[in-house]
Amino acid sequence: MDVRDLQRENIKNLSPYSTARDEFKGQASVYLDANENSFGSPLPADYNRYPDPLQLDLKDAISKIKGVPIENTFLGNGSDEAIDLLFRAFCNPGKDNVIILPPTYGMYEVSANINDVEVRKVNLTPDFQLDLETISETIDANTKMIFICSPNNPTGNSLNRTDIETILANFKGLVVIDEAYINFARQKTFIQELTEYGNLVVLQTFSKAWGLAALRLGMAFSSTHVIDILNKVKPPYNINQATQDLALAALENIQQVNEWIKLTVSERDRLGNALSRLEKVRKIYPSDANFILAQIDDAHGVYHQLVNQGIIVRDRSKVVLCDDCLRITVGTVEENNQLLTALEQL
Repeated sequence: MDVRDLQRENIKNLSPYSTARDEFKGQASVYLDANENSFGSPLPADYNRYPDPLQLDLKDAISKIKGVPIENTFLGNGSDEAIDLLFRAFCNPGKDNVIILPPTYGMYEVSANINDVEVRKVNLTPDFQLDLETISETIDANTKMIFICSPNNPTGNSLNRTDIETILANFKGLVVIDEAYINFARQKTFIQELTEYGNLVVLQTFSKAWGLAALRLGMAFSSTHVIDILNKVKPPYNINQATQDLALAALENIQQVNEWIKLTVSERDRLGNALSRLEKVRKIYPSDANFILAQIDDAHGVYHQLVNQGIIVRDRSKVVLCDDCLRITVGTVEENNQLLTALEQL
């Protein structure tokens, strides 16, 4: 299968916008080609020049950590930009469809609706795993993508790796694996399989383990064919210079990030065990993420009681398969203790 055949015909014939920095890539002493403010910017740092449209320095630093070549890496304004661009590049509005696997991350469906692409839903099994038979029955000739979130949001568990590989080997479209929470998981990342599956797209983010949610920086890893298409349709300067500079600085502090990951996993286990001993808690679901899904008597009421005490969790009780469930982010030791004290006093 050639993934280039999956793209929309108008995208195949698209001539992308050419920036000043695309047309001149060298070094010069005088830049008068991009209509920038030549006098500087009213900030301590100079942000008067347009940034590198392909973020090559940042991608090089990411490559050294992830082990993925630059040409297999796309950077977006959050993973949400990569999700939206996949729809715009590969799905014909009003004709094609995608498959999502509820309960799952909500932006897959929102992006599909924005782009007028049919969404076909195949619920996870009661233990939050893939229903391979129903997925197979749901696929037709116009199914372009299947979105798999693992570790899954909002359930927290990793999906069975063998099941995912079965889809990758048999589906003739793009398989998008969202690994936003992979840093907290026991399961290894699928970026190691990029050379094996040409239809694989792996999404990761700087918003979770890296603690850079405010910067809005997401990563997509895939074959060079898919990355080339994403670069073709993206806005010219989609990652601003401040984000590129701050992300580069953050990548030098990987030891701090790893320490936070270990502490988060430790606190996740402690918090889960403590919650399971509370009378109102019916079930704690296994988690490979930085949050816990807890089934609680009168979850909606408990949510509002916590809000009244200044503690905000996520009420997921109306989400399919998540009846009476709260999604609780693993906080600091002090925050987790405060939550447990509040729940004990309800």
